[in-house]
Amino acid sequence: MHVVATAGHVDHGKSTLVRTLTGMEPDRWAEERRRGLTIDLGFAWRTLPSGRSLAFVDVPGHERFVTNMLAGVGPVPAVMMVVAADEGWMPQSAEHLAVIDALGMAHGLLVVTRSDRADPSLAVEEARSEIAGTCLADIESVTVSSTTGAGIDDLVKALDRLVSGLPPARLDAPVRLWIDRVFTVKGMGTIVTGTLPDGTVSVGDELVLSPSGRRVRVRGLESLKQKVTSTSGVARVALNLKGVELSDTARGMALTTPDQWTTTRSLDIRLRGLTTEDVGRECILHIGSAAVAVRVRRLGREFARLTLAQATPFHVGDRAILRDPGSRRVAGVTVLDVGPPSLSRRGAAAAAGLELASWPEEPTARELLRRHQYLKKSDFTLMGRQAEGHPAAGEWLVDHDQWATLGRRLTQFVGEYAEQNPLAPSLPMDIAKQMLGLPDRRLVEALVQPPMRVETGRIHRPAGKPQLPEAVAAAVRRLEDELAGAPFRAPDAARLVELGLTSKAVIAASRVGALLRLAEGVVLPLNAESAAVEILSRLRQPFTASEARSVLDTTRRVAIPLLEYLDDKGHTVRVDSTTRRVRPRPNRS
Repeated sequence: MHVVATAGHVDHGKSTLVRTLTGMEPDRWAEERRRGLTIDLGFAWRTLPSGRSLAFVDVPGHERFVTNMLAGVGPVPAVMMVVAADEGWMPQSAEHLAVIDALGMAHGLLVVTRSDRADPSLAVEEARSEIAGTCLADIESVTVSSTTGAGIDDLVKALDRLVSGLPPARLDAPVRLWIDRVFTVKGMGTIVTGTLPDGTVSVGDELVLSPSGRRVRVRGLESLKQKVTSTSGVARVALNLKGVELSDTARGMALTTPDQWTTTRSLDIRLRGLTTEDVGRECILHIGSAAVAVRVRRLGREFARLTLAQATPFHVGDRAILRDPGSRRVAGVTVLDVGPPSLSRRGAAAAAGLELASWPEEPTARELLRRHQYLKKSDFTLMGRQAEGHPAAGEWLVDHDQWATLGRRLTQFVGEYAEQNPLAPSLPMDIAKQMLGLPDRRLVEALVQPPMRVETGRIHRPAGKPQLPEAVAAAVRRLEDELAGAPFRAPDAARLVELGLTSKAVIAASRVGALLRLAEGVVLPLNAESAAVEILSRLRQPFTASEARSVLDTTRRVAIPLLEYLDDKGHTVRVDSTTRRVRPRPNRS
């Protein structure tokens, strides 16, 4: 199937033409038929001589209903630009052409109607001059009369040629169906319709309703009033949805394949046709059948950050329309980033504009990765781009140059942290993650390269000659002086602090081998180890802990952890549960 939309000034015969081509009434509302004025979108279809099915989306031409026109044209790949021979080019002709050109819709036909009322060649010439320089400049033209039937056969043949040249839909693409009509059928429930541009929808599929994020299931499926179990783009489709009420759906919502689109409220975009100075700060963004209020923040003449009033599904490269409701001017939009970084830093907006100006018309994964520094493979899927980059950790991909810069920054941070925290010089992983602005600890671990290493959640520098801060070294000397006459009378915790040996200082001194840390709050000078072995070797072997405590002139608080320390070092060995002996020293002769 193929889908073509109409476009053109009010009362130029668009609906009459569709009615003549299809034998179907595109005006769905009684008021439209009574007034002879199309207000909302109309739908009709026919089979072409080639056997191809062609559906029409008939849009209103009146200026008051331009939002409805945009909803109909947005998801459709081709257009019939309709101009009446007896009136020629008119204001809404120009407005509709501006929309089509902004969307970059290059496939279409120029159809001059009412050729029975005036010489159509003048209208063709005028319309040709108007579309020159736009994306429709080279389209074929046909003149017809819906009253007499003149030229209708030629138009049908031209439509067949048009659709034969349309780019094929991507059948395996993720689905994004913009809803243009909602209603209920008794006994069936909620029905939504729309133009499916790409992808495949089947009965039983689970889809996401945006912007709510609700999961719904396809209970039934029709295309051109025929029940089907599956259909692929391009197609007009009607979906019977399970899991959603009529009040939960509306034109402008979208049904998408789960986990394949970025539903976002922030976009970086490139403008076409107008500059950022030409549009106001409050505009309407039109994509598919959606019309979303946005705030515009300028990032340069061609680039802007849009903040959307509601979350909407996008891919990088999407085409849309930015309309200024005050001036009624429209600009084409190309989506460059669906999850742009914050602009909170001073000068960030100007820097973002310069960066975007260096990008191609549609950014590749390479530009996006360079901008974000690190992305998951699933992030590329949500952006609609093929994953690309240097594998770092798990699903994470990184930009090679940015990764090297992060590695250098980590080395610098580790060194600075060690200098500022000499008593605990290894940098905690969580602090490193925060300093580098990384989202995952695994990325920090992947950045750590020899001779740095990760142990117990901290990053250690290469081991060098241990150095104690002078204040700690002085505290150790005070401890040695205090215990010179009684080396095993370990001070209590309060006295250690008075000496300058806080818990951090004790750990640092112990790490570099400046003192013995036997247990929490039990600290002795370094020479206590050899002195204890010498004294204990004079005891009658084996000896008890009580005998050791007595000969060392200390307390049980010190004696027990000291004996256990000597056991660990191999100076003493247990004989049974209550005694131990000094291990004989090897004969060095």
